Amino acid sequence: MPPLPSSFSARLHRQRGRLGLGALLALLVLAGGLAVAWWLMSQPPRVERRPPPAAAPPLVEAVTVMPRAVAPSLHGFGRVVAEREARLASRVAGRLEAYAPGVLPGRVVAADAPLAHLDDADLALTLREAEAALTQAEAALAMEQGEQQRARAEYRSFGRELPAERRALVLREPQLRSAEAEVERARAARDRARLDLERATLVAPWAGMVQARLLGEGSEVASGTELVHLVDVSRFWVQASLPGEALAWLAPADGDTPGSAVTLTSRGWPAGSERRGELLSVLPALEENGLQAQLLIAVEDPLALAEENHDAPALRLGDLVRLDFQAVERDDLIALPAAALRPGNEVWVLDAEERLRRRPVSVLHRDDDQALVAEGLAAGERVIISPLGQPREGMTLRTASPDDERPAGAEPTEPRP
Repeated sequence: MPPLPSSFSARLHRQRGRLGLGALLALLVLAGGLAVAWWLMSQPPRVERRPPPAAAPPLVEAVTVMPRAVAPSLHGFGRVVAEREARLASRVAGRLEAYAPGVLPGRVVAADAPLAHLDDADLALTLREAEAALTQAEAALAMEQGEQQRARAEYRSFGRELPAERRALVLREPQLRSAEAEVERARAARDRARLDLERATLVAPWAGMVQARLLGEGSEVASGTELVHLVDVSRFWVQASLPGEALAWLAPADGDTPGSAVTLTSRGWPAGSERRGELLSVLPALEENGLQAQLLIAVEDPLALAEENHDAPALRLGDLVRLDFQAVERDDLIALPAAALRPGNEVWVLDAEERLRRRPVSVLHRDDDQALVAEGLAAGERVIISPLGQPREGMTLRTASPDDERPAGAEPTEPRP
């Protein structure tokens, strides 16, 4: 084999030198990486512990309380009943000839209007007999008075005074009294017969609505037989029940002083329709089931027959209506939202250092919307109305800005986060 050229040998020598240097550098890099990896694995991780940041106090909503004139919202339900109704009966016997025109169920009749007519032929004959008997008794009295004049003349001619008993007999005083008594008896019989004849026509004792005709025309009627059921339509009553403690806020009517006003509404009426009533009285007996107090509310012109009530809804007997009472206000109470009252009649108050303080209070009334407090709070104090998961005495709280705080009784707002 021929020898290589010298230039080629030089290039091969240089390439071998470069390969040796590159391998050395690669080994050095690999060794450095392994050393760094070993160092990282041999050094445990170090976590720097820092104290946790302090938690912010819970954000609550509070109301500033001030005494003011306030009354509770009292409402209930009641049943409409008649104030006055009557089953009119005949006071004489006879055959029911006919009812008067317009005497139909649901029709209104005026006071003293005729309702029904009975056959009065026999009653008319009885009246004629009584009048004849009266005429006869008056004639007998006139004849006896003539005998009296003759007896007085004879007694004066006798010329001697007699004892009082003998003188009465001589002057026929017993016969005169008897004749006068017969006249009175006959006159009373005539008046009774005349009254019975008038009673053959049944009349309305007061203005009312015919509820029912209780007997058919042509029926034989005895004294005391009911003919017409009449209901007074000038005023109805509504009988309602309320808890006994609600009576302290109401004023029944007393003489000329009207009672507490009552607003009546019903689901069966057009939207927005209502009637006005007046608390008439409190019944002495409690309601049997719930042992609540029973009240009577009077409603004038319940059927809206008057011109001024023409557009008002009519009350019907048996209607179930809702009653909203206008309670008597008191100006020394504090009204709180119902959410501010905690179990056990307790409230949470924010002191000047924004700390929670528990406070027992005296509650006069509580409903779904508000609680009326009589004692336990002072004007200007802040009462918490927001719920708290774990309330503690003295815990620090934070409230919304003063611009966001609202007085007691205002509409609630959502607290800021």
